[in-house]
Amino acid sequence: LFNTSSGDDVKDGGEEDQDGNTSHDVGDDNDNDEDNETKADHRVSSRQRRHRKKESEQPPPSTTEGQEWGEFLHQPGKRYYDFSQIRDEISRDTNRLAGLHSKGVSPTPIHLKIYSPTVLSLTMVDLPGLTKVAVKDQPADIEEQIYSMNCQYGSNPNAILLAVTSANTDLASSDALKLARELDPRGERTIGVLTKLDLMDPGTDASEILHNKVIPLRRGYIAVVNRGQRDIDADLSIRVGLRNEERFFRTHPVYSRDRSITGKCGTMNLARNLNGILIHHIRDCLPELKIRIANMMGDVQGELDALGMPEGSGEDPGALGGKLLGLLSKF
Repeated sequence: LFNTSSGDDVKDGGEEDQDGNTSHDVGDDNDNDEDNETKADHRVSSRQRRHRKKESEQPPPSTTEGQEWGEFLHQPGKRYYDFSQIRDEISRDTNRLAGLHSKGVSPTPIHLKIYSPTVLSLTMVDLPGLTKVAVKDQPADIEEQIYSMNCQYGSNPNAILLAVTSANTDLASSDALKLARELDPRGERTIGVLTKLDLMDPGTDASEILHNKVIPLRRGYIAVVNRGQRDIDADLSIRVGLRNEERFFRTHPVYSRDRSITGKCGTMNLARNLNGILIHHIRDCLPELKIRIANMMGDVQGELDALGMPEGSGEDPGALGGKLLGLLSKF
């Protein structure tokens, strides 16, 4: 992704046990049997209620498949159902890798798996935006670091390059498109992504770019409207941001009337486009992958045949001795 736009776990019943001991005292020796039995039943029912309460704090096993959750590779088995906690964990891990409150970058990736029944299956790599001048405590070679990092991931021939550029700037000065052209000269795996369409000057639009007439790309351009910094500071949810984006394109005097670019507007259309590219890529690569696997299996089988049958396999000892002599003679 080339971008030029810049809960605590529940303890093992410790607190619950403590509350239970203070709420329900055990009867003394002078209590009669009936009082003891009544209090014992009361304690059992209280434990059952507390157990049900503890289970309700965790997502029900039968409904977790329809819920959204995230899991980090550096925290295997721990699922986050609150996405604000995911953002906090990303910030903590970024500070750990790149330095506390630092503007530096680190080549070590943060692996995050997001499950949701409402999204498509994709693997995204979010790379830092290209920069020219070091700010604050950034190293002097920050431009070279980010450039090499983008080249490392973008040079993969199986990667789709998203050249993200602001629509309110001159497309010819896009560093993302320049780098994408270096890594993908034929333009077979580059998609232009236009952002900040809502910040363009009144009376202007990006229809010429979406029609692929300015700087043509084989896979064309997709226009999106993301949340602004004010929306992020106000903790505007992504779902609300997507609804605002859909409303923007639906009510825009140009994008809503030109049917030829309607399918090129919106984050959902970008996701569908990427998912379709992924499916076609898998379909194209499967025959070659099958041939490679078959060749590898043939090579391994040839090595096994050259080594002969293992000892104790039921073959005649004389035959095994002959194979051994043959191997020794070859050696």
